[in-house]
Amino acid sequence: MTTVEGDDVVVRYADPGHHAAQVSVWTHLRLGDTTMARVAGGWEVRLGDLPVDRLEYLLDVDGRLRPDPSNPLVVPGPFGDHSWVALSGYRRPTWLDLAPVPADRWPLTLSRTAVGRIDTELWSPADAAAGEPLPLLITHDGPEMDAYGRLTAYVGALVAAGRLPRMRVALVAAGPRNTRYAANPAYARVLATRLVPALRDAVGVEGRPVLMGQSLGALAALHAAWTDPGTFAGLFLQSGSFFTADLDPQESGFEFWPEVTGFVASVRAAEQAAPDAPVATLTCGTAEENHANNLAMRDQLSRVGVETGWGEMRDGHTWTCWRDTLDPHLTDLLTRVWS
Repeated sequence: MTTVEGDDVVVRYADPGHHAAQVSVWTHLRLGDTTMARVAGGWEVRLGDLPVDRLEYLLDVDGRLRPDPSNPLVVPGPFGDHSWVALSGYRRPTWLDLAPVPADRWPLTLSRTAVGRIDTELWSPADAAAGEPLPLLITHDGPEMDAYGRLTAYVGALVAAGRLPRMRVALVAAGPRNTRYAANPAYARVLATRLVPALRDAVGVEGRPVLMGQSLGALAALHAAWTDPGTFAGLFLQSGSFFTADLDPQESGFEFWPEVTGFVASVRAAEQAAPDAPVATLTCGTAEENHANNLAMRDQLSRVGVETGWGEMRDGHTWTCWRDTLDPHLTDLLTRVWS
């Protein structure tokens, strides 16, 4: 059985008949050699000096990835369940144990835009009339951030606790994600000139909305706000794909590498942000490859006059990391811009 022993994780795989030829631990982190050694009854490897407080992993058994059958802890994701273990430094968010406010959901679809159909689901407190003006949070990768990052559970819990104002959440589906999110000017225009007005037509919106995104969705959020800075009051950028040639050569094969690096270079070359640029908070896992480029983007935004916040935790590029950095970092941003 896989166990945590001090600061080490000992991963075991039962194989009494030694049917497997090779077993290793797969993770998105750079951990060096994770090949298991044969032991009595199966296989074992000790993972030490881990850069995270919470390890997500799979077993690679003869080239086939699978969750650890000895570990009941799994976290779902768009590519299937991953096993996980918590080390001594991990703290589970307390809001997960709070009851959220009752809420309603309904769909909103934009057809025939310059980037195709855009599907959105609106979440709203059940006691809010459609015309009641409320603050609005818009998120890229909406269905995934809700299912795996528990976004509306977080909002509902903190609204119930009185830590956030009553608000609505627009969960925007990505569609063809790379095409839209890789600093695409057409998508930025549709977001500002079609989607935000459509949301305002559907429900009462108080003030300017806040836009958030994860990974490439965070890049798209910054790109949209940089293109039209007056649209959003705040940005919450989680593990943004702010690729540069010097920091991210491993990403140079990405199909939209020139578009992404070109936009990031334009931000890095700027001397001053627009006067109505939104407040921005960036968060990132310290074990991510994106950590360095997120720090560089944080420093540049601050240098050009954007009010910028920062949050990090010892985790990787995972939905759970993004869930766990919502509070206090998104809480503080929303309180700041909507007070």
